[in-house]
Amino acid sequence: MLYRTILCLLSLLAFHSVKAVEANNPIAHPSAVIQLGNARFTVLTPEMIRIQYSDRQLFEDRATFGVINRRLPVPLFTTFQNDSIFVIKTNKLVLKYRIGEKISADSHNSLTITLNMNGKDVSWHPGLTDSLNLKGTTRTLDGNNGDDYKSRLENGLLSRGGWSIIDESPSFQHGDGSNVFAFDKNVDGMSWWANPIDPTAIDWYFLGYGHNYRQALTDFTKIAGKIPMPPLYILGYWYSKYQKYTAQDFMDIATEVEQHNIPLDVMIFDMDWHTEGWTGWTWNKEIIPDPKKLINFMHNKHLHVGLNLHPADGVDNDEDGFEQMVKDMHLSPMTTRIPWQLEDSTFYRVFFRDILRKHEALGVDFWWLDWQQNLTSQYTRGLGETFWCNHVFYNDMYLNRTDRRPVIFHRWGGLGSHRYPIGFSGDTYSNFETLAAQPYFTSTASNVCFGYWGHDLGGHLQNGANDPELYLRWMQYGVFTPIFRTHATNWEGIERRIWKYNNFPSLLKTVQLRYKLMPYIYGAAREAYDTGISICRPLYYDYPENENAYSQKSEYMFGDNILVAPIVARSKGGKVKKSIWLPEGLWYNVCTKKLMNGNQTFTSTYGLEDIPYFLKAGTVIPCYPAIKHLDKIPEILCLYAVCGANGTSSYYEDAGNDNGYENNQFFTQQYLLEDCSLTIMPIVGSYPNMTKTRSYEITFLACRQPKKVMVNDENLSAKDWQYNSKNNSLTLHIKKVKLDKKLVINLL
Repeated sequence: MLYRTILCLLSLLAFHSVKAVEANNPIAHPSAVIQLGNARFTVLTPEMIRIQYSDRQLFEDRATFGVINRRLPVPLFTTFQNDSIFVIKTNKLVLKYRIGEKISADSHNSLTITLNMNGKDVSWHPGLTDSLNLKGTTRTLDGNNGDDYKSRLENGLLSRGGWSIIDESPSFQHGDGSNVFAFDKNVDGMSWWANPIDPTAIDWYFLGYGHNYRQALTDFTKIAGKIPMPPLYILGYWYSKYQKYTAQDFMDIATEVEQHNIPLDVMIFDMDWHTEGWTGWTWNKEIIPDPKKLINFMHNKHLHVGLNLHPADGVDNDEDGFEQMVKDMHLSPMTTRIPWQLEDSTFYRVFFRDILRKHEALGVDFWWLDWQQNLTSQYTRGLGETFWCNHVFYNDMYLNRTDRRPVIFHRWGGLGSHRYPIGFSGDTYSNFETLAAQPYFTSTASNVCFGYWGHDLGGHLQNGANDPELYLRWMQYGVFTPIFRTHATNWEGIERRIWKYNNFPSLLKTVQLRYKLMPYIYGAAREAYDTGISICRPLYYDYPENENAYSQKSEYMFGDNILVAPIVARSKGGKVKKSIWLPEGLWYNVCTKKLMNGNQTFTSTYGLEDIPYFLKAGTVIPCYPAIKHLDKIPEILCLYAVCGANGTSSYYEDAGNDNGYENNQFFTQQYLLEDCSLTIMPIVGSYPNMTKTRSYEITFLACRQPKKVMVNDENLSAKDWQYNSKNNSLTLHIKKVKLDKKLVINLL
């Protein structure tokens, strides 16, 4: 028996001592790569190994749509050969390859990988079905009624079986029928598609993380790219409705929103902004005679404007800019239509220059790519239109509109789509059954890092009269989703203006709660960027060995410290009974304003304005005071400290709509809570034009009544704090403190 031990060819030791390698390099470090004839293996992490097989020994070293970086620090591993079996061993996995054997989905005996999960060995071989996969997401919920979409969910990165496969083989077909392509060279700074080097090759990534789901997602973003942070305003309230609004209608809506003191940050112009047809690029001057004036009006109201596009039909000869495109593309003067061919670099350059740039110059803030037509290109077989549109539109904005953070609104295009937020889930039916399915759908999408689904709050396709209770429950759920956007189809009887409903005060409270929670939500967006863990995530990320964490389909974590169990059923006499499972630990029940023990299932009755959500004890939830827009961070920050346990929380802040966050232009602040004593640490970091001081409104929840309150060893005046004995909370006010100084609050 011949043994050959490789400590990553010794050079690995030196490799660990150098600076971190540059991000997004598709060529793995040579010490991580082992080639055995037609087979090649790359050890990316102790739990992740790339498996390639090419009859022609043509191995893809370029980025692919799903994987753009393989230059990771090389983990320690050993290899040895035993007769015809070659073994690669990390501290997590053992790979055994029968030398010379072909690797394919049918070659069950050519390759095995074993991992240990919860004290038991788990083995995988090619062709093994992942029957315990926890699923990911799907391209669209168009036509979804109830939970009938579940059969369409593609496999995700996580599995109760302990392993999963990312298939980047050129022949692999995604749910929309598209294939995997490579990125090669670039067009004006943008990575561009390329055919695979070997169309018949196998290219798999084996993930053997057991139930360490968080680490699996973090490591995925190391190879697939980070989840970018959306602009802060995107997380606010969007008004959207598919209806032929005139310019005056839009202005009236914005004015009425203001008159009713409704927070709002985004106004969507659906497809009727342009002339007739699904695809259009020319303003309909009959209803919007002066687009620039209208957009300026919205901007003066602190609203951002997004325009809906259905690009599939290309550019017709009646569109503004058509003649210039014909000239710039050197087409025949007899051309009557320029077909959609975004994969062609000439078309891309000319179309954006002659069409889209002119709209952006008017002030259009971002595009809604409402792609419904051809799923794959008519000109490049297997190229997914959804993915490619997302890639080009997002990166064009990143490269050419550098005064702002890029964002598009689009549909899921397969693995890698997380690099281009935000997602539009599609045209669902408006009923409680469909609402009840969305918590599972949204949180499960985090299993492929697609953490920014935006739903049509209220539902899209509605039969019958407007339902105030259904709308309220959908909005309550929407508070605890990534994107807070109302929408519906173009039947004029469907009403999405919340101030037209008889339960408007209740609907308004949902919008206000969304804005109140914004610092917490934005901090979760930063966490998603740093770790790959999306804001809405299933309970099994934190409690993977508890069966309840898998069975509670309507419960999920919203960030690290809030558990949500929204009401998704119609009430009887205004009351709804709901059973809820709380994980281990102490939780603050916001509805009852009391601490509860976890590791139990309980049933409670909830009224129409009740939203069952729970704050983890020992945490501090940062919130905003009452605000109308997100274009300016308020001077006062509200902190809700949940007593009952010790813990550490954090606050994150940056400029909100630039890319400085990628280059350490932000600050964080730690909160330490111990026995109802709160320490606010000095900030770490900075960004341009940030505030240097801050006032606080701090509320201690589930606390005893103190005799006095000390701030940095000084007695706080009694007029600056109040105790509420009814709900056992204390609120205090601290004005204008320097952020670079530590602040200690003790309740004595």
